[in-house]
Amino acid sequence: MSFDLIHIWTEMGSLAKAIAFVLVIMAIASIGVVVERMWAFRRSAKESRIFVKKIAPMLQHWDMAGVQKAADAHKTSALARMFGAIIRRYLHGHETGEGGLAPIDFAKNESERVREAIGADLRRGMNVLASVGSVAPFVGLLGTVVGIIGAFQGIATKGSGGLGAVSAGIAEALIETAFGLMVAIPAVLFFNYLSARVQRIEMALTRSAGELLDDMENQDGRVSQDQIKQQAA
Repeated sequence: MSFDLIHIWTEMGSLAKAIAFVLVIMAIASIGVVVERMWAFRRSAKESRIFVKKIAPMLQHWDMAGVQKAADAHKTSALARMFGAIIRRYLHGHETGEGGLAPIDFAKNESERVREAIGADLRRGMNVLASVGSVAPFVGLLGTVVGIIGAFQGIATKGSGGLGAVSAGIAEALIETAFGLMVAIPAVLFFNYLSARVQRIEMALTRSAGELLDDMENQDGRVSQDQIKQQAA
């Protein structure tokens, strides 16, 4: 028998070919998700580095309006998106000056919401990898079962049996299982890699947001103390 892929494809039944086509679609979807996520993470990291360099002097002079404008100019950066949302809510709290919450409280609440939104965006498409990693082996096994059934049906039609009569059909059917594993294993590995990378990004965002909120609280405290001193004078 020949293990040439073209020969195997021509010997497969229509149902087995349909199952193999499904596995090809799964493989293409997995590759697409991995490439898109890797490119998105790289672009976000590059934009974040530019954003940090740009806002460093603004933070020293506490130019929150300038930081917000810089954040709006780097929307592909996860860090810029978070800073922009927090600062926007913080400045809005200062502008309204009403309600029972202080501006820093508005900013803290906004930071929680935007972290959840960014986390969901970072994981976009990764459910495809999880699904492919868990389903592809079973799809390949289904193809193998269909192929073996076809081999035994051929025996029944020809009226001959023995190992030689079924070995070629079974071997070709097992290709489906091998193909399913070849699709599933990389999907699981890349899912774990991307999940770990998302966790690192989220940890960095949480740390940066915490530092920004601390600076905001410290700045508001200084302003309050200055106002008290002016009133006392």
